Amino acid sequence: MRAYERFLNYVQYDTASDENSPTCPSTKKQLVLAKALAEEMKALDISDTRVDEHGYVYGSIPANAEGLPAIGLIAHMDVVDCVPSAPVKAAIIEDYDGGPVTLENGLVLDPAVFPEVAGAKGKRLIVTDGNTSLGADDKAGVAEIMTACEILLTHPELKHGKICVGFTPDEEIGRGADRFDVQGFGADFAYTVDGGAVGGINYENFNAASATVTVHGRSVHPGSAKNILLNASLIAMEFAGMLPPQERPEHTEGREGFFHLTDMAGAEELATLNYIVRDHDRTLFEARKERLQNIAAYLNGKYGAGTVDVTLRDSYYNMRELIEPKMAIVERAEAAYRAVGVAPWSEPIRGGTDGSRLTYMGLPTPNIATGCMNCHGRFECVAIEDMDTMTDMIVKLVTVNQE
Repeated sequence: MRAYERFLNYVQYDTASDENSPTCPSTKKQLVLAKALAEEMKALDISDTRVDEHGYVYGSIPANAEGLPAIGLIAHMDVVDCVPSAPVKAAIIEDYDGGPVTLENGLVLDPAVFPEVAGAKGKRLIVTDGNTSLGADDKAGVAEIMTACEILLTHPELKHGKICVGFTPDEEIGRGADRFDVQGFGADFAYTVDGGAVGGINYENFNAASATVTVHGRSVHPGSAKNILLNASLIAMEFAGMLPPQERPEHTEGREGFFHLTDMAGAEELATLNYIVRDHDRTLFEARKERLQNIAAYLNGKYGAGTVDVTLRDSYYNMRELIEPKMAIVERAEAAYRAVGVAPWSEPIRGGTDGSRLTYMGLPTPNIATGCMNCHGRFECVAIEDMDTMTDMIVKLVTVNQE
């Protein structure tokens, strides 16, 4: 079975995660796909296949050669809930001409807006009907790993060490590595298959934190409010206005960090602002968090102690500092790309992956591509040929002969 055939099956499972849920997995519907994957893995004769109580799927392919490393392959099962995630109606555009595509609901997938799509000219392009996301992030990765496993199991002449397979829930809400069993997984190092354009290798990501700004006001009748009223919503707006506007996601790129206001709520007595804070440089990252605290201190000096409170929580750190001493892992991926005729390239991730967390948990885990384009939206798409290429690349990645 080819990767795209599995993929078209997997996207029929609604696996959106929910950051407001305290459970793991955050949604029970992720367990439905987890159990289906486990059954498929057992049918392929992947050893030690299991789904744990938290919805993580594990399995392995025993080594068929001695002295080789145990390599992990990891993808996540969940999808975002920022756009509708079901029912997914996928369509295949045969011999894509590189131009605008009118989706079933009338939305236009235009390379002028999404230039990466033009690179799929001449390929078979899988798109949505425009009403939901496609789920290629990261069901394309799941499908490519599963298909690579099938190839390895049906071609014993391909020599490899132990192959460890893991599928995680809740990556899209930052919890994918929370309960990952690194020791039980048994890999010496691993790769998340969760990237974009073919050829990509990522081993540098943002340092990340979340910040909740809580403003406590004082409400009185506006007719007698002079020198008494403290409007929490206005103070929250003042807080937001003290952050540099040029340091927002829409004005940054590359390694430039940002403050991103994700949501807000407020009235006279109480207002909240929720931010995510990002920077590739650890020193600048710490300075960003300090800046939030300094703004709160200034406003507390202006309006009174306890008016503004900032709660910070670190989410993950840049894996680069731990991967660089082990660059052979990255070089192995580069060699695998070249073996399938693809020039490798690397760029910093303006986000994070399960791999960044796993690296700090003791499992070095850079990220490789899936071929997915325009993730997290109705214009998400992937080319069938790119999924085939990544499947072949994964096979080369874990086998001895990568020439």
